[in-house]
Amino acid sequence: MTPLVDVMLVLLVVFMVAAPLLTVGVPVDLPQTQAPPITEPKEPLVITINGDGQIFLQETEVPTDSLVPRLQAITGSNPEALLYVRGDRAINYGRVVEVMSLISTAGFRKVSLIAESPKGTAGKNASGGTPSDRSARTVKR
Repeated sequence: MTPLVDVMLVLLVVFMVAAPLLTVGVPVDLPQTQAPPITEPKEPLVITINGDGQIFLQETEVPTDSLVPRLQAITGSNPEALLYVRGDRAINYGRVVEVMSLISTAGFRKVSLIAESPKGTAGKNASGGTPSDRSARTVKR
């Protein structure tokens, strides 16, 4: 029985170390903002625009012309689906606006931009908790 316990403990340690590495996603250098932290209970769809202007839906690269059909297929054309747009700070602002325009003209109403909190702004937010590393601003149509 002892070897089984040893194997389970080793597997537990391996998964504890590997799990955070699996949630990284597409690496981008996010801009900073003073917006409050995200407190949404649902898991949103994340659209990322990397430094080369390529679009990723979650972690899968998607051509610009197939972004909207894929979003509609995933969400079942639900205009209330939560969509977060992450754009690398090095890309042209027009590219981010172009992607957000595609999303909003497809009928999605809950589109937010993701940014990082500025470094050195440790403290409490209005709800009494500490601010998270990422915050969002919802774009109204």
